[in-house]
Amino acid sequence: MGEPHAPLLSLRGLTRRFGGLTAVDGIDLDLAKGGLVSIIGPNGAGKTTLFNLVAGLDRPDAGELRFEGQDITGLSPERLAGQGIARTFQLGRVFGNLSVMDNVLIGAHTRLRAVKPAVPVIGPLLELGLALLRPPSVRNEEERLREEVKAILARFGERLLPRIDQPAYSLSYANRRRVEIARALALKPRLLLLDEPTAGMNPSETAEMQALVAELKAEGLTILLIEHKLEMVMRLSDRVIVMDEGKKIAEGPGEQVRGDPKVIEAYLGHGLSGTTEQESAA
Repeated sequence: MGEPHAPLLSLRGLTRRFGGLTAVDGIDLDLAKGGLVSIIGPNGAGKTTLFNLVAGLDRPDAGELRFEGQDITGLSPERLAGQGIARTFQLGRVFGNLSVMDNVLIGAHTRLRAVKPAVPVIGPLLELGLALLRPPSVRNEEERLREEVKAILARFGERLLPRIDQPAYSLSYANRRRVEIARALALKPRLLLLDEPTAGMNPSETAEMQALVAELKAEGLTILLIEHKLEMVMRLSDRVIVMDEGKKIAEGPGEQVRGDPKVIEAYLGHGLSGTTEQESAA
């Protein structure tokens, strides 16, 4: 464990290159337990690449990541999930032929100890099937997990619970995003990485998502957020980090960052004062 006042997540000099392009260039970041830090920036700034490094989906060329004081640089996504790091994606990822319940159970099953040794070999989908063939004690655990999933889905109001047995492919885009976030919450993460959680959502749906994120923050969940809807960023964030061309160009409270000349210059032609458009790649 880290020191009592050490940040939950700490990045030092994090760098990722792709050929001649430096997508993430020497990023330092500290995120305190229970805090919410947002990362903003124009298209191609390196935000999603940074998320991929933190989540273990990519490996840095230089620098160090620490979680609760422990070096996690280069660990696999599975090991990081086991330590309590969960992420969502800008383009929601769900299993279309699985029901809403089973999609979220995939997240919950990483905590099902009876089949944990099989996870690295068989993967989450077979793990889910195996659990159903286990003895009564494991089936009881399965029922407990299903109740947990229902409680998570209830956080989304009437958006998901009435559709709990429907295949994910039949859902609206916004509901598929909600399923992905529900699956991440089923991991009971200590750090949640949200990549554009309101992408493709209308204003009322965005307001619902903002309320959920605020609720999670109030409950003490630590959150790292990429979001282009700046009104949401300003309302939720303890601190805002601005990236441009792989570098951190500004950091501080939202209103301070919004007025920074370097930030205004980086956003010229992209829009900074209101709600920006969804990013296609970062």
